[in-house]
Amino acid sequence: MATANINTKMLTWARERSGYSLPEFARKCAVTEERLAEWEAGEQPLTFNQAMVFADKAHVPFGYLFLIAPPVETLPLPDLRTPDSRPMQQPSAELMDLLKLMLQRQEWYREYLKQQLVGPNPFVSRLSVHSSVEDIVQDMRQAMKVGLYPERGNSDDYYRTLVNRIEALGILVMRQANLGHHTRPLRVEEFRGFAITDDYAPVIFVNHADSPGARLFTLVHELCHIWIGQSGISDGDARNTRQQEILCNAVAAEFLVPAEEFTRLWQQDKDSWWENLAPLELHFRVSRWVLARRALTLGFIFYEDYARYIAELKTQWQEREKNGKGGPDYYKTKKAQISLPFSRAVVGQALSGQLLLRDASVLLDGMKPAKIPDFAKELGV
Repeated sequence: MATANINTKMLTWARERSGYSLPEFARKCAVTEERLAEWEAGEQPLTFNQAMVFADKAHVPFGYLFLIAPPVETLPLPDLRTPDSRPMQQPSAELMDLLKLMLQRQEWYREYLKQQLVGPNPFVSRLSVHSSVEDIVQDMRQAMKVGLYPERGNSDDYYRTLVNRIEALGILVMRQANLGHHTRPLRVEEFRGFAITDDYAPVIFVNHADSPGARLFTLVHELCHIWIGQSGISDGDARNTRQQEILCNAVAAEFLVPAEEFTRLWQQDKDSWWENLAPLELHFRVSRWVLARRALTLGFIFYEDYARYIAELKTQWQEREKNGKGGPDYYKTKKAQISLPFSRAVVGQALSGQLLLRDASVLLDGMKPAKIPDFAKELGV
């Protein structure tokens, strides 16, 4: 059988880019660790079929394996994730592929809106990075017609409400925890969300691999990016020194937990600072994650206290996830992940024959064309 004349150095690059150790990737390719090590060392040639499987499992184009050196991959959005003093790392294959998909969806939806004679979105760049936190928060509240905080429900209810209100403004909200399959998870350590500004089709993405309590903060943070007209990838780090991130963090904090009200209710004489959180959770209808973050920004606790507490919350959530039962069915999952206005537009165009089913499949995260009519029923199209 013919062997592939590939650059074996690209094998190691492709595997490491995909985030797999040698033993893990050997299992994915159904070969022994010894054989994989021989491939990467150039001691054992690969057949074309083996090389194609390797490229597929590493999520790189097959042609990359023939390159002399790895391509320089640059993020298509401004990277706002880290303080200026921290070195940047190579973006994961999942993040790169996710960004490509979101930009593809945005481009399609922009053209769709123009065909429908919809004008530019009035909320993109409505204010600027030089605007005050108070002005941005007030303007966002007025646009979404929400008060200082909900009178009923919990953090999850508030999250769903804000998603619906944001999409009613013509801003698409996408959210998922992996790239189509659990074997391609989106890592919270890499990013929590991003915003893509556009005159017609702005997009917010929230990483649902994050704990539910943190998603609400990310949602409002990214909405602020749309409001000031600046795209970017965010990690939500409270220590970030970039001007845009400082502003968007402050807006999210003030929007969800107004400082004046929070300060009035915070009791410094508690034996433990976290004893404040339960009653505040009932009052503001946000998660303890958000409340701890607010206590940090207002100087009621130290960063070490905050980091320790958030780590505990994350551990508790991960344990619940492990012990939890199965989630909703396929169509309900897709409905929750992909922006509702976007999904309805794609499905409507596909069923009317104005969009090829295979193109709709790509836009809907690889949904099989035969399933699109059933998805339409779930969407009420």
